[in-house]
Amino acid sequence: MSSLEIFSLVAGLVGGLAMFLYGMNVMSGGLTKAAGGKLESVLAKVTEHPIIAYIFGVGVTALVQSSSASTVMVVGLVNSGIMTLKQAVNVILGANLGTTFTAWLLSLNAISSDNFIINLLKPKSFTPFLAIIGIGLYMFSKNDKKKNIGTILLGFSVLMFGMSTMSDAVSPLKDVESFKRVLTTFSNPIIGFLVGIIFTMVIQSSAGTIGVLQALSLSVKIKYSMAIPVVIGAEVGTCITAILSSLGANKNGKRTALMHLYFNAIKASLFMIIFYALHATLNFAFMENEIGMVGIAGIHTLVNLVATPLMLPFSGLLVSLALRTIPIDEKEKKEQEEQKGIQTLDPRFLANPPFALEQARIAAIAMANMSKDALVKAISLIDNYDAEVAEDVDYLERKVDTYEDQLGTYLMQINAHHLGVKDSHTLSVLLHCITDYERISDHALNIMQKASNMSENKRSFTPKAKSEMEIFASAVEEIMDLSIQAFENQDVAIAKKIEPLEEAIDGIHMEVKRRHVRRLRKGKCTIEQGFDLSDIGTDFERIADHCSNIAVGLIEVDEDAYDSHGYIQQLKADKGKDFEKEVDFYQNKYLLPAVKY
Repeated sequence: MSSLEIFSLVAGLVGGLAMFLYGMNVMSGGLTKAAGGKLESVLAKVTEHPIIAYIFGVGVTALVQSSSASTVMVVGLVNSGIMTLKQAVNVILGANLGTTFTAWLLSLNAISSDNFIINLLKPKSFTPFLAIIGIGLYMFSKNDKKKNIGTILLGFSVLMFGMSTMSDAVSPLKDVESFKRVLTTFSNPIIGFLVGIIFTMVIQSSAGTIGVLQALSLSVKIKYSMAIPVVIGAEVGTCITAILSSLGANKNGKRTALMHLYFNAIKASLFMIIFYALHATLNFAFMENEIGMVGIAGIHTLVNLVATPLMLPFSGLLVSLALRTIPIDEKEKKEQEEQKGIQTLDPRFLANPPFALEQARIAAIAMANMSKDALVKAISLIDNYDAEVAEDVDYLERKVDTYEDQLGTYLMQINAHHLGVKDSHTLSVLLHCITDYERISDHALNIMQKASNMSENKRSFTPKAKSEMEIFASAVEEIMDLSIQAFENQDVAIAKKIEPLEEAIDGIHMEVKRRHVRRLRKGKCTIEQGFDLSDIGTDFERIADHCSNIAVGLIEVDEDAYDSHGYIQQLKADKGKDFEKEVDFYQNKYLLPAVKY
């Protein structure tokens, strides 16, 4: 062949491949847009059952014409937490079978007949008309749905034109001996297998590799021995797209891509070992026969038709392999624990409302203690910042948020049932208090973030301010302890001790701020330190307020009264001797040290 002929051949082959891949991408994008984002939402809903997930994986991939596209979609759903690994693996298995539809679509090019009607089924005959319709819809329609249909038709037309261009470009090679020798090397299973992997990784499409092979088979004699290893190699090479898409994903997103890789690698390896072992023993005669476009599509389908249903019962092994490759660390365990539903809030308990209410009470007490732990840890960070402890505070705050959300929903479900007087009181207390404990955890997070900021900017309180804040913190920790004791035991006597302590804490806050202003005037501390002290002091005071809300809620429910604001106003207006005595007790207990200015 002359240099010009070689150049024309390469240009035709590369250009045809480019049009083929572009057409496939445009068609896939159009199909996805036409679905209007419904594919993802339906995927997330139907994947609970393995068989349905598998069938849906087949259907979605056949629809969007790309296993890479559907697998990348699944990686995104797992990455966002909408789908679990166990749900994703079955969709991936289905995607491997669904992608074989493309090869059958391309094999229509192999139709050859003198019959006019049959010849019309050949894409070369009808794609020009589809292209005209497609460009008309795309350019002149204002309706998005019609534009998407136009995009699909244009993509399909470009894809088929690319296929035809590749076939025409390689047609002269059928008489070139050197090219025939190159093709013959594909008969070596290892070489053919590697060619399939590498070429598919480069173009990032197994359908593209099989399309090129089918285009070659239209013009050049391709044997079964040449095509089989390339087709199997393409099954492994196609995993590169999902792996690349998972690079920016979280660990579960990466595990999803690995499951795709492991399945295809296991499938391909077992096929190569078993098939070629049998071939070495039985010497299959068909291996030297010409395969054709339909034969290539048939091999691609047969491998997946056998392998994917067989793997379905063992899909958990793929999940295990992915988890072994990327193990779950402590941080991820915490995140999983945080997202996991509260085990005691089982919907089946709702048939027995008193028992369900007791389970909710146990969960609420756990939530209260988590809020307390978050507070204690946050306070410890003010003088001794530790990144790991700060992470614990953040984790506890998120977990408390989850508890509040799930408990609120569960309690409303219980409330729909008939409850006795005592149980109604308990439910009212729980509904009243869980919001306050959630807000306390928010304030603990605020304190942690302020401590982090102080640590980053190398700021700390003056010795006197530190001593005052330690006393302030001790009072806040005690009011928190009292609120949990009262809440856990529904003890009104303990609840009545909280309001006097809350009033004492208000006094401490005012005195701490007053002392800071004096130090600031004398130049003994900075404005920035004052902001730190003010912010943390405000969080302390609001935590005390929430503890007061909890106590008042307990008292009101016990007395069948439901006006919190009115109750507190009345309590402070009366200020009987017992109340004043309690306030004095706490003021003396948490007396700030005398200072000279």
